Formats: sequence, C-alpha cells, structure tokens
Amino acid sequence: MSAIEARSLMKNFGNVLALKGANFNVDEGEIFGLIGPNGAGKTTTLRIVGTLLKPTSGSVSIFGIDAVREPDKVRRVISYLPEEAGAYQYLSGYEYLRFMAGFYANNQETAEKMVDEGRTISGLENRLKDRVKGYSKGMNRRLLLARSLMMKPKLAILDEPTSGLDVVHAYHVRQMIKEYVEQHDVTVLLSSHNMLEVEFLCDNLALINEGAVVAEGEPKELKQRFNADNLEQVFMEVTKLG
Repeated sequence: MSAIEARSLMKNFGNVLALKGANFNVDEGEIFGLIGPNGAGKTTTLRIVGTLLKPTSGSVSIFGIDAVREPDKVRRVISYLPEEAGAYQYLSGYEYLRFMAGFYANNQETAEKMVDEGRTISGLENRLKDRVKGYSKGMNRRLLLARSLMMKPKLAILDEPTSGLDVVHAYHVRQMIKEYVEQHDVTVLLSSHNMLEVEFLCDNLALINEGAVVAEGEPKELKQRFNADNLEQVFMEVTKLG
C-alpha cells in the first residue's frame, strides 16, 4: 500500500488555478520531497494532503483512506507542520510539549512518553525549561518539529522545515528528520527550496511548476536522466526557467 496516492489534483482559488492535475505517489517509509519555485503549488498540495483544503477535483488517499471523504480518519495518522507555525510564547518548551500531547494521548502515562520523546527529538535539553518567548527561530523550529514527530505519526507533512534557519539549526533539523525516519515507521512528505537539503534527505521527489508535476524520481536518477550535476540544473532544465 502506498502512503500517498495523488491523482489529477486540481485546485482553484477564484480565477487562479493553483494546481493543474498534479499526480504523484509516495511509498511507505520514505522521505518524499516536493520542490519548485514560489507559487508552484507546493503548499497547496501539502494542505490538501493534510486535509486542510479540499481539491476542486481529483483525489488523494493516505494509506488507502480517502482524504476528501474521510478527513477525520486521515488526521489520526498524520501530523502537519506549516512553514510559519509558531509555539505559545509564554509557555516553556516542556509546557508546550505537554499541552500538545494532551490532544493526542489517551492518558497521562502516554502523554509523558510523548513529552519525553519530544525532548529527545528536539535536542534542546535544559532550554526546554525556558519560555518559548526567549527561543531563537532555530530553537523554535526544533521544538515545533519535535511536537510534530513525538506522537509518532504514520505520515509527517513538513512545509519548508528549515526555512530561514542558520546553518547550525538547519543542520540539526535535517538530522532530526533523517534519524527519526530511520528509527521509526514513519513517512515524510516535505517541501523545500533548498536543493542540497532535498538531495540529502529525500529518497524520491517531484518537481512541481505552475501547478503540475513536471518530473518525478530519485535524486540520482533525475540527475542521470537530465545529464545534470545537481538538482538545480535538473529543475532549470525541466521547467525551462533558465
């Protein structure tokens, strides 16, 4: 069974056609990347997969569940981290993790296990005792990623997980994602502008431009197919933007 099957996804916002029949498939246990320029349709696609938007037409299934017809079932097995997400500023890191665990855990013991998992994932150690208000953007992002992964979703949807981070925090976030997938039964769908990041993290990817998937495959295979040294060259060749 595939983790995600997206078929002929179309989305209109008034007169604007954000998605023009996008198709892609994500296997269980892989990190799959959506890459493309601003306005290409990446975030719209993630929001549809995450049941935050309904497509105008087309279909998407998550582990065999129809995301349009049964969104509540899908939400039980996914987590979603938007690019501009934020944590509550006047809570400590620990308090925030406990607060969020309360939405997913059935009892106190399970909640504390989630919080402990979040502590490990974040790598923030003693800074979790401090208020989020004093966190840097990188620390805040690590906390939010820990929140997204600590409930052990079957599918984690991450929109630009390292956007705006310095080299050190971006490195830690990428390591957090890669190590978590290697150690747990989880699939990741992410978007990114950073081609080096995509090449490091992703098993497969889809290049999206003007609302349509224009190429799909493994990073290495795509470079060979287009006789390119890197994914930036692949993207420029496929989209003819260069």
